[in-house]
Amino acid sequence: MSSRNRRAPSPSCSPPMTVTSSPTKHMLNVRLPPDIQPEMVTISAKKGDKLKVVADAWHMENNCHCEWLITFPPLDVDMSKVHAKFGGDGLLTIDVCRIRKYS
Repeated sequence: MSSRNRRAPSPSCSPPMTVTSSPTKHMLNVRLPPDIQPEMVTISAKKGDKLKVVADAWHMENNCHCEWLITFPPLDVDMSKVHAKFGGDGLLTIDVCRIRKYS
């Protein structure tokens, strides 16, 4: 077993990320394990309207690395308007603004 596989929980144990959408934004929520601190979370925009979220407790050996890749519909989001908030209860909330559609 590689160290990366040992560090990442099985997919069935990984915290689920929920995505809800409104006309103005997409809201992503995930409750992270208690050992994950805000400085251990990386959020990055990827090509093709994708957002990658990595939570890594580098000081731990097992079940301490989680990743999510969220793909949005083409031309639906403004990746320059992504806001993240880390609650004291371990809830990570990410808001991604949608691009206004003019009719």
